[in-house]
Amino acid sequence: MTTDRRLLLVNGPNLNMLGVREPGIYGSQTLADVERVATEAAAAHGFALRALQSNHEGVLIDAIHAARLDCAGIVINPGGLTHTSVVLRDALSAVGLPIAEVHISDVYAREEFRHHSYVHDVALVHVIGEGVGGYASAVDRLVAVIAGQTDG
Repeated sequence: MTTDRRLLLVNGPNLNMLGVREPGIYGSQTLADVERVATEAAAAHGFALRALQSNHEGVLIDAIHAARLDCAGIVINPGGLTHTSVVLRDALSAVGLPIAEVHISDVYAREEFRHHSYVHDVALVHVIGEGVGGYASAVDRLVAVIAGQTDG
């Protein structure tokens, strides 16, 4: 598989707890469901997808750095790091790949501290509050950006 036909899916802290953690907010689907939805969406466009979830910021940053060598774009749900991590934002900016930011819940309808995203300005695609299905939308829209069909 060539670099231009692979995407990296990054899920940040606590997303391994999907299906258990606050189902009233995040639903009953699991991280495995997220990865399946995103993989199927990528495959529909002829892309492979490499998925990573970590509760450790440095692991996420290392994966983002490595993606510049073999991926065409990154879909990321930074979890709580969305609102706190300048270094995660800097890593995304540094690799020069198109980025899709996705959040399962509508972060803008939740607590005030969730309204700010350090990732927002480096992402070309934003999918907020569409549940697990939002990952498919993020992949679809990111592939369109990669193909030059839209600006996100």
